[in-house]
Parts: sequence; C-alpha cells; structure tokens
Amino acid sequence: MLAQNYLLGLQGRFYCMEVEVCLSPALYPMYHHSEKTVIIIDVLRATTSICAAFSAGVEKILPVSGIDDARKAKQMGYIVAAERDGKVLDFADFGNSPDVFTPERVGGKVIAYSTTNGTQAIAMVASVRNVLIGAFSNLSALSRYLIQHPQPVLLLCSGWKNKFNLEDTLCAGAIAEQILQSAAYTTSCDSTHAAIDLWQLAKNNLIKYLEKASHRQRLKTIVDEKIIHYCLQIDTTDVIPRVYNGFIEKA
Repeated sequence: MLAQNYLLGLQGRFYCMEVEVCLSPALYPMYHHSEKTVIIIDVLRATTSICAAFSAGVEKILPVSGIDDARKAKQMGYIVAAERDGKVLDFADFGNSPDVFTPERVGGKVIAYSTTNGTQAIAMVASVRNVLIGAFSNLSALSRYLIQHPQPVLLLCSGWKNKFNLEDTLCAGAIAEQILQSAAYTTSCDSTHAAIDLWQLAKNNLIKYLEKASHRQRLKTIVDEKIIHYCLQIDTTDVIPRVYNGFIEKA
C-alpha cells in the first residue's frame, strides 16, 4: 500500500522504480543521472567502517579522495582515518578497519576519511542529490529505507582500482533482491540480474564463497581475519549514512 501511494501516476497507472547495478566506477558515466539514489558499496572495508563509525557515535565524516587532501585535513586539525592498498598512511591517526572506529576515538567528533576505493567512488557522485552508504552490515535497514522512499536506484560497486570485485557485487545483489521483493521496484538491468544470481550462489555461506575474493586474500596479510568476518556479517547496525553538503552524516 505504501508503494502504491508513492507510485500512482497519471491516469491511474502504477510506476515502479528501476534498480541498476554499476559493477565498477569505470562504468559509472554510462549510468549517471542526478535524480537517482546512488548507493556506494565498498564492503572491504570503507562502507562497513563508515557504518561502524556512526554506530560508534561519530558526528560527521569528511570524505577526501586524494592523499594530499587527507594530509591537508590533518594539518587543519581533523582526526584522519586513511589508507592506501589496505595499509594505514603514515600521517593518519588510524586506518580503515571497522574496529578502530570506537566511541572513545570518534564519538561526537568530525573526522576526515580517505581510502583506496570507497572515497574515490563517493567523489565521483558529488553532483548526485541523494547518495547513501551501503554494506552487509546495514543491509535490511537500507533496504527498508529504499522501499519507503522509492526513487530510481543505482548500486555503485567501488571495486578495486576500477576493477570488478566479488564482495561489492554480492552486496549489491543482496540489496537489489530485497528491494525488488516490494511493489516499488523493478529492473531491466543485466548487471542487476547477474549480481542477484551471484548473491543466490553465495548467501548460504558468504564467508566461504568469498574466500577466493582477491581483496580478501590481499587483506589477509594486513588485517586480522576477524575484521573480514565482521565486514561480511549481515545486519549488525541499522544506521544509514548519507552524503550531504560534502560530508557523510546519518540519514
């Protein structure tokens, strides 16, 4: 009924909102439209960590795409969380794992944040009015929000340096599956169908399926395995971060 109230159009017709998945930031120009709700996904680890930061009480996050910009933010007095290729930058206060965003470190504070892939994707969508942060950790809360606020949705996978990756695609498939179960959404997008099909293959044992993921293998020498497991847990928070006026805040 909620979806019908939103979607009742001219001459009594009902209109569903399109769900698309962009499998790499390199493909984003083919999908760009300022009226879409864009969901940034970077499961390992940026968007999971952003959700964790808001669960820990951070006030706002300033996403910065470049290392020089992150260094300038540090000089301006910001607490800086930053990494490249999975490793903490030498001038940063801490890195990019969700466990470092504790209430003691970030509660009530504004921090600057820069990562290899996630904040690059956020910078790409600067002209879009409605940008939200998605991860496995806020899957159901985000899906409910999208169903309650129907708009065309683009699920943007941050990938790895413009390459396709498994974990972001699976998360996009999980979100797409949930919102397509409502009357508010439909899809004619092949990449959406592909993401959902991959999610169907993986969802019964996500950790095992993603053992082969390249970024999971890359991170094994950098972070504790429990961090990877945390990033692949579903519904550990109900926060929905959004990008607004250059900052990330709670929706």
